Amino acid sequence: MFKYLPPLNEHNLPYPDTIHPIVVHFVIAMVLFAVLCDFIAYFTKNSRLYEVSWWNLAFATVSIFIAVIFGQVEAGLAEPYGNSNAILNIHTLLGWSLSGLVAAVTGWRYVIRSQSRPQLPIPYLVASVMLVGLVLFQTYLGDLLVWVYGLHSVPVVEATREGGVL
Repeated sequence: MFKYLPPLNEHNLPYPDTIHPIVVHFVIAMVLFAVLCDFIAYFTKNSRLYEVSWWNLAFATVSIFIAVIFGQVEAGLAEPYGNSNAILNIHTLLGWSLSGLVAAVTGWRYVIRSQSRPQLPIPYLVASVMLVGLVLFQTYLGDLLVWVYGLHSVPVVEATREGGVL
């Protein structure tokens, strides 16, 4: 069965480079921009920004599931060492949780949108701020995995293959 799988490259991946960071940066930008638009619309009473926010959340919801799928594949092919294993586990758990939370907030936003309310309720705005906090924490964990521990970077993959990293 394994002979039908593509060989792993110098990044320990079956494709040229990591895809998860590309998709996840798209999600991060859309969630942050959606919340920013909601707050600007709330204070300026510009209802067109609510539409911008809604569509950003809708596309972020679809995109986060794609990011989680590629994140699972790439986490499974990573060879974590030391503390990176614990950070990767937390990052994975929070990624799955965030996919559900983003979907729930988008659903809530859809209900509010379908009621044609002139303004968003305060509890929704509070939940949006909490969502931003979780997204920023998740981004921090991902940065640690890439920039501190170097998962899927060529030098770390080579050192792991040679037995230099435990």
